[in-house]
Amino acid sequence: MAWQIPLTTPEATQQFGKQLATALSPGGVILLWGELGAGKTTLVQGLGEGLGIEQPIVSPTFTLINEYCEGKMPLYHLDLYRLENASAIAQLFPETYWEGEEVPPGLTVIEWAQRLPYFPDHYLQIELLFQQQARYALVKIVGDAEIPLINLLEQWMLLKP
Repeated sequence: MAWQIPLTTPEATQQFGKQLATALSPGGVILLWGELGAGKTTLVQGLGEGLGIEQPIVSPTFTLINEYCEGKMPLYHLDLYRLENASAIAQLFPETYWEGEEVPPGLTVIEWAQRLPYFPDHYLQIELLFQQQARYALVKIVGDAEIPLINLLEQWMLLKP
């Protein structure tokens, strides 16, 4: 199942992230696709706000991983933009975060997720797009999903830009 969510402004993108955070549980994974400037980090900033994280959320383009351990649950923010091959990405051990065995279970969000050499069993895929003067998110659930998440996506899909 897929949803097309209108996101007309950066504020709408951040608000979508904020509300999305309320529908996710520890162990959740969000894989983000989108070109430079599509709003991936803006969405993660909204997720952080929704989780009650007060520390500024910044892109981990150069640090590769930012861990935010305050709030309702930890937020693990990975950015694969600078990593060009599967070997370099595998050396980050992203499964450490989505499996939640070596770190406290939290929400794992990966920017430039299309570069992953392997994927978790269950995740939310969000592709941020800009086409024909419209910005929107194409959202797909892979694996199981919780009812609050599905209800939230249904509500956002009904919004008119």
